[in-house]
Amino acid sequence: MQREVILTHDPIDEGALVRSRSVSTVDGAVITFLGVVRDREGGGLIRGLHYTAHEPMARHQFGLLMDALAARWPVHSVRLVHRLGPVLAGEASLWVEVFAPHRGEAFAACQWLIDEMKKVVPIWKATIA
Repeated sequence: MQREVILTHDPIDEGALVRSRSVSTVDGAVITFLGVVRDREGGGLIRGLHYTAHEPMARHQFGLLMDALAARWPVHSVRLVHRLGPVLAGEASLWVEVFAPHRGEAFAACQWLIDEMKKVVPIWKATIA
């Protein structure tokens, strides 16, 4: 399985990511998820979120998650981009792309990856008031 994890302080350029994709003739599904910062957290209004990470450990944990994902679903490619630093409300903080033969596998793998990363990858957020 091809995999790419990018941790960046730069804005996520979804258009550039889509343009750079390489679609395989064996994949019938490409699932893309864009996570956007809301203007509310814990019942109050916020300007955004500030993300920090223990980058070496985050990359290690993402690698373990990708291994587990590959063992569970026939996914051919996963790309994940996570913003670090300040991300204002309305801006993207997470972009995930999954290529698989069928939509069910692609949707399940994408959702599983996002759910599991929130549990085990050392990326933290603090509100920007």
